Amino acid sequence: MRFLNLLISFLLVIGLSSCGSKGKKAEQKETAAKEEPGWVYLFDGTSTAGWRGYNKPSFPEQGWEIVDGTLHCIGSGAGEAGGLGGDIIYDKKFSNFELSLEWKISEGGNSGIFFLAQEIPGEPIYKSAPEMQILDNDKHPDALLGVDGNRKAGSLYDLIPANPQNTKPAGEWNQVGILCYQGTVVFKSNGANVLEFHLWTDDWKKMVENSKFKDWEWFVNPAREGYIGLQDHGNDVWFRNIKIREL
Repeated sequence: MRFLNLLISFLLVIGLSSCGSKGKKAEQKETAAKEEPGWVYLFDGTSTAGWRGYNKPSFPEQGWEIVDGTLHCIGSGAGEAGGLGGDIIYDKKFSNFELSLEWKISEGGNSGIFFLAQEIPGEPIYKSAPEMQILDNDKHPDALLGVDGNRKAGSLYDLIPANPQNTKPAGEWNQVGILCYQGTVVFKSNGANVLEFHLWTDDWKKMVENSKFKDWEWFVNPAREGYIGLQDHGNDVWFRNIKIREL
């Protein structure tokens, strides 16, 4: 009987410790947000609250999961055509903001971060949203395509290459940011500003008109506010510490 009581006490302690660990993570996120005025976490490592599928009312039932405090897109092995869950968006539009997050890609993987995205029925997210590329530069063929490396990680996909190209290898975490203020956009990667461009300007329109995006009216003239999106390109990719500060 005494042994049984000790066993029950032990199991209760383990259960409380586990619950406490999860609660502690949430508290740490809340504390960090308080210590950084203006920053709000879009993902706290424990819940998909606020996120849903692109052009869908709810979060995908498959293809995405929370694991070890990260938001994980589960690879299908079929590339772009085989995404199980589809792209996801945070269910609030932003205009002037600074976005900060970390990502890690699988070997040979491809993904992306969208901003100012619009939900256009029957059309994919990338037709309206500029994209910060996520890529395994060493093994994915996109790294060798495009012009001057403008399909490598950290680039404005297929338009402007990241310079310096300081992306870490597959399996390692990269800290990135997107600053968007009154049309000025700056991409940051691992502590460095890697590119800058200016929406709605003649230079922007000229650049887009000389690209594969030229016939996409929502891309030529991006919206003044839109959704933050994460891409399901059929490969494993992990995200964490996703936070935003409105400007």
